[in-house]
Order: sequence, then C-alpha cells, then structure tokens
Amino acid sequence: MNKNRMPALFLAHGSPMNIIERNTFTEALSTLSGSLPQPKGIIVISAHWQTRTMHDFSGFPDELYHIGYPCPGSPEMAERVRAAMGPGVVSCDMERGLDHGAWSVLHHMYPLAFIPVIQISLDVSLTPEERMELGKSLSSLRDEGVLILGSGNVVHNLGLVDSDDEEAPAYTWAQSFDNWVAGCVESNHLEELTRYRTAPFSELAVPTDEHYIPLLYVAGLRRSDDMLTTVFEGFQNASLSMRCIRVG
Repeated sequence: MNKNRMPALFLAHGSPMNIIERNTFTEALSTLSGSLPQPKGIIVISAHWQTRTMHDFSGFPDELYHIGYPCPGSPEMAERVRAAMGPGVVSCDMERGLDHGAWSVLHHMYPLAFIPVIQISLDVSLTPEERMELGKSLSSLRDEGVLILGSGNVVHNLGLVDSDDEEAPAYTWAQSFDNWVAGCVESNHLEELTRYRTAPFSELAVPTDEHYIPLLYVAGLRRSDDMLTTVFEGFQNASLSMRCIRVG
C-alpha cells in the first residue's frame, strides 16, 4: 500500500444545526481530521449543488447565516479532476462556490479553512454503476495528497424527520436500511451498494437519490488493499443516518 495515499471518506451531514452544535457527531468530525495526513487539497462530492458559500437552508437560527467557510479554491486541482475523468466528461465553473453539504462538515474538520477545496457536481443522468466508475477514475488523486470525500446521508427522509427531537430513536425501517449498507461495507461487497433499490425499505430510506449518490463515488475510490471502516454511526431526528465511512 502506498504510505502517502490519502484515505477517502463518506461523511453524513444531516441537519444544518450540526454547524453550530457540539454533539457526538460533530465531535467525531473534529477528531477524524486529526487522524488523517494533512491534505494538499480537498474534493467534495455533495448531495447539494449551489453557488458561493451557500446558506442553502431556511428556518434556522440567525447564527447560522453569519457563518462562512472562506477557504481558497484551486483551478489547478479542478483541471486535474477534469483530466482524470477524461475528455468531455466534466467542465469547470470557476465561479461556483461551496454548498452546505461541503462546508458544514469542513467547518468542524478544518475550521481554519486554509486547505483548497473544490466540488464535483452530481450527474443525475448516470447509473449507479457509472457513478462508482467515476469515483474510480479519481482514485489516482489520493496518491497526490488529495482528500476526496462524499457528503450525504445513507438514510435521508425529511418527510418523516422528527424535527422536535434530534435524539429520537431511529425508525425500524431506517435502521434496517442503514444496517444493510453497513453489511455491504463490512463484507467488502461494495458492488452491492449500486443495487440499493433492491434493499429493504429503500423507498423510505432513499426517497430521492441525491444524499445516497456520494457514497457510490466514494466506494469507487477503494483500492484492492484498502480497509473500509465505519468511523461514526447513529441517527439524528429518527430518519437521518449519520453513518460515516473511511476508505483506506
């Protein structure tokens, strides 16, 4: 195994309230960054895609709207991503900024915001298998000191969220689907993750795909000698899985 290879991560982000809260999840994010080599750059594949440092949420305390994440960008890293994915696959937008799926977790991991960060958008036209292949095309950047992370939630059902109780017990169906994902990871059967629509309760756990898709990119980043580990597990608000997975 290349000792200089950066791990890859799938991180939950859950409610924007995690930006200002100190809980077991945000404390785990703070600890996680200390266990990683110092990245030369960070690439985020997020469930959200907006412009600038976006406060792309509403109805939350005013404090949230005064928090930014003024990290540098990197046109050079963006060009490196375009080259790795191959001609005609992606185009670069040098004006687009970070959505909250990216900066909400980086706020806890790298609060000084000094590491260059770029994002890759989700292509809704691709199949699950094609998304995993795109992740594989980026794996060489890990050897260049780049941290690649997907930000979403394994289970994400806002329609059934318990907004009054962050610590509400997970629904049985949510726990079942989360356990299925954990089983795929623990058994190293990552190709099964592309068949999530056949998993138990997927229609409730993944009513829309955007929060699950980043996991497929991260699964594609695995090398044959990489270990996969769950670095955090649990639920918030009954229907948001906060499972975080480390590759390598």
